[in-house]
Amino acid sequence: MEAIETAARRQALRLAAALLERHINADHSDYAGPHRPCPCGQSARFAGRRTKTFTSVLGPLRLERAYYHCRHCARGYCPRDDALGLVGSSLSPGVLRMVGLVGAMVSFEEGDSLLHGLAGLDVGSKQVERSAKELGEAIDRDEREHIDLPAREQIAPTMYLGVDGTGIPMRAEAVEGRAGKQPDGSAKTREVKLCVVWSAERRDSEGKPLRDDGSVSYSAAIESAASADSDFSASEFAQRMLREAKRRGFGQAKRHCILGDGAGWIWKTATDLFPDAIQILDRYHVKQTLSGVAREIWGPNSELGQQWADERHTELDAGNIDAIVHALTVHASACDPARRCVGYMERNRERMRYPEFEAQGLCTSTGVVESGCNVAIGHRLKRSAMHWGLRGADAIIALRCNQLSGRFEDFWERRAQAALAA
Repeated sequence: MEAIETAARRQALRLAAALLERHINADHSDYAGPHRPCPCGQSARFAGRRTKTFTSVLGPLRLERAYYHCRHCARGYCPRDDALGLVGSSLSPGVLRMVGLVGAMVSFEEGDSLLHGLAGLDVGSKQVERSAKELGEAIDRDEREHIDLPAREQIAPTMYLGVDGTGIPMRAEAVEGRAGKQPDGSAKTREVKLCVVWSAERRDSEGKPLRDDGSVSYSAAIESAASADSDFSASEFAQRMLREAKRRGFGQAKRHCILGDGAGWIWKTATDLFPDAIQILDRYHVKQTLSGVAREIWGPNSELGQQWADERHTELDAGNIDAIVHALTVHASACDPARRCVGYMERNRERMRYPEFEAQGLCTSTGVVESGCNVAIGHRLKRSAMHWGLRGADAIIALRCNQLSGRFEDFWERRAQAALAA
């Protein structure tokens, strides 16, 4: 049965491709006379019909198109390529959509294998790579230019915005001269900063908030979050956070909360952009920090240290920050991590009012953000033997975040409308 299916499908596609090719080549309406306006503003001259083979979802298509050449700018173009969405590519829009789907999810080699196995297309891993990156760059431009505001009824009563960063392996030229964690002080990775927006109106059996299905959206890039007080505009990543917040109606929600770990840049940016938002320090991160201090004080695998950490965790859940600070202060003079942790607790005191947050039904951990670092970034860009250039990494990040956020079809619709308008 499989052999019959495969053969019948192959023959049906060949027949459909031949019919489509014949139909397009018989239509000479793309000829607009001996001259037509060139994009450079001069006049382009008709120079005959040119043939090019394109890869379509039906298979190869050998198309003949009217070709115009401008002697002023020394460029030639085929008007039909604009009409069919074929400019600058040998892939049809249907195949390019497939390339975008596989390029966002798996390696370029695996993507080429999937296209061959599932669609019978021989695109080639290098072509998958080039086209996926070009598509990702187009999506990145679209993300900056188009912000569709949500309807009021689509905005949950409480919205969350989480921020985190994760390193991805880079090529040598992308980290040249950058400080890092290698023994010689060099870097092998660059940090991707991720912004995640979601809602959590659902509740589990204990009444704790659960992420709402389909509510998570991602936006990320290798961008700086640094900005001087004298800067007139927000940092690149701060602008990304603003766009995502606006796109999701974050500021219009009755309650909006910022969640993050102890990184100072997160809270500076959050305060600058969303001064009215509730700030919540990830409870799991605080407990990790306290456990780390316990190991420094008592040594690794110490039962006494584990008991000490458990007591601090209980105090944290109860909102007893003073007790934690007192316990840390006892060891501060002899243990530098304990001394630093005192400052950490004091700086974030208002962000650790966990009993109050729980009473209000708010999330107190960044599990959605932590998983976002893995789902949106790690699963695609941190696989074995992968090393990225800056431009390529940002392109695939944009492509993947766009798809995971459910915006790929919206982008594709705008792309098609732009092609028709042209």
